[in-house]
Amino acid sequence: MVSLRERGPSPGAAGDLAALAELDEAALLAGLRERFLQQHIYTDVGDILIAMNPFQPLPLYGREVSERYRPLQTDALPPHIFAVASRAYHAMLGRGGGRPRNQCILISGESGAGKTESTKLLLQHTMFLCKGNSQLEQQILQVNPLLEAFGNAQTVMNDNSSRFGKYIQLRFQKNTVQGAKLSEYLLEKSRVVQQDAGERNFHIFYYMFAGLSSEQKEMYGLLDPSLYRYISGQFGTQEVDERWKQKYQEVCNALDMVGFQEQEQVDMQAILAGVLSLGNVTFEPEESKGSVKVSEASQGWLKAAAGQFGVQEDELLKCLICTTSMTRGEQIQRFHTQQQAEDARDSIAKVAYGRVFGWIVCKINELLAEDVDPEVELREIGLLDIFGFENFAVNRFEQLCINLANEQLQHFFNHHIFQMEQAAYKEEGLPWETITFNNNEPILNLLLAKPLGLLSLLDEQSAFPQATDKTFVDKLNSSFKGNLHFQPARGHVLGFSIMHYAGKVQYAARGFLEKNRDTLPANIHGLFINSITPLLRVLFRATISRTGTLMPHVKAKDIPGANDKFNSTRKQSAGAQFRHSLTVLMERMYSANPHFVRCIKPNSQKEPGVLDSQVVLLQVQILQS
Repeated sequence: MVSLRERGPSPGAAGDLAALAELDEAALLAGLRERFLQQHIYTDVGDILIAMNPFQPLPLYGREVSERYRPLQTDALPPHIFAVASRAYHAMLGRGGGRPRNQCILISGESGAGKTESTKLLLQHTMFLCKGNSQLEQQILQVNPLLEAFGNAQTVMNDNSSRFGKYIQLRFQKNTVQGAKLSEYLLEKSRVVQQDAGERNFHIFYYMFAGLSSEQKEMYGLLDPSLYRYISGQFGTQEVDERWKQKYQEVCNALDMVGFQEQEQVDMQAILAGVLSLGNVTFEPEESKGSVKVSEASQGWLKAAAGQFGVQEDELLKCLICTTSMTRGEQIQRFHTQQQAEDARDSIAKVAYGRVFGWIVCKINELLAEDVDPEVELREIGLLDIFGFENFAVNRFEQLCINLANEQLQHFFNHHIFQMEQAAYKEEGLPWETITFNNNEPILNLLLAKPLGLLSLLDEQSAFPQATDKTFVDKLNSSFKGNLHFQPARGHVLGFSIMHYAGKVQYAARGFLEKNRDTLPANIHGLFINSITPLLRVLFRATISRTGTLMPHVKAKDIPGANDKFNSTRKQSAGAQFRHSLTVLMERMYSANPHFVRCIKPNSQKEPGVLDSQVVLLQVQILQS
């Protein structure tokens, strides 16, 4: 939301489009184009920094540039990502007239716009400002290769797309960083078992095949990568393989630096190998018993997966093909259909990978935790790098959660800009009541209201064993009939549309209930906590918090609202966990002084020096929503 009221030029306004006499879409686009073609990729629009992705390296981030943006006053300098870090750092310390206060920097934009790189640059300059030479400051900068390897993937829009959101809290005592904490949101676990055309699984799988020696591959039971269903047909050229090999070495270095023991690293890669082998297990009907069995061709893959997970093959087989329960002291076996067996296989793969990722984040937080007297007051700078608004050819449960997060952040952005405009009008003696506040609360209510918001209805349906994706859609259609922000699908399409702040998105409802339930085959938890692989035991004995965070060293009874995810009758759904984590995030952000970086993708072909007006205009319109 950019104010269109007249403004006069201000000192140091070079590169600040808010200084134009009138700022509308055409003027904004023309200003961005002119600056971008001169390789000025940063432009201020009032308190918002627009960062255009140059799709090429530019000499903008060396030590001499950092020195220029060290002082409190950078207004006379051209707009720069370092200026945002500098403003946040000095404001946190109470320099420049305000009182010391926590700060947060929101980095937004669609996939491929450069959010992750912008976050790295903000971290880099913040560490420079607090004389970043200590071991802790270097460790904070060096965890990125680890997070990108396990949390990023190639998509149709971006070769290095973050498939999770992260909030990094840098904690300072006066002007020295004392610790940091990383919170992760909504890892796209479904990518482990399925990728759309032109996309890849998480980077780490490709890095392993490129970086492991022949002897190591044999030790882990890894064969030719083209054999694996979860990653088949997606390997690159020799040049790409060399790059992946180098990336694998960076991951190993980062694992050593973070403090992973050698046995932990071996176990982790064995688990990843087990995930890939499990993906190749297929099933066929066993007519005489009215059940399913593992196909003859994939018996070897079942044996390999059991060995890699450190469990008995027959016990793993039972978890795949049947559910065992106790009723009045009697053991009851219920055999799976072929679809249920395939769902069980994929659920195990997704949960195992998700727990490995959560464990890595937990280890990083242990390493970076501050070691100071609890009585000492610490200030904080938070950096939020979270998925941009998504609208694909097929939009699933993950896109709904991602777009819900963006609705919340857009509301936060609108609220802050409204307050700034209100203060400016009051200062100039103008009637502030005439300012329009672009309010997206009706959409947030549709998604979040209790008990009749979309996520609440999804949880209600997920609790019914007989409910299906169709009954869920039917429930939405009846509950939201006449709602301007909801549209039923036409014809026999199993889906619905939501009118988001950024436009209409059609969601395919297939898989919504399964993903929200986030269930694991009933017996797999007991199987894995008795694995001979120590890490697997740790991962499945861990507590899961209300926000979905893995907590390996804490008992559930010690955490209010926490539950053992697979033993508790009050298991949180994926949607409920995300709702809780989003609530915690927004509370943190509303309690801090915000700064905004809006990353813009100048074209869809990733071409340097090319600006597509339509592509940019769509992203600018969202900025003005």
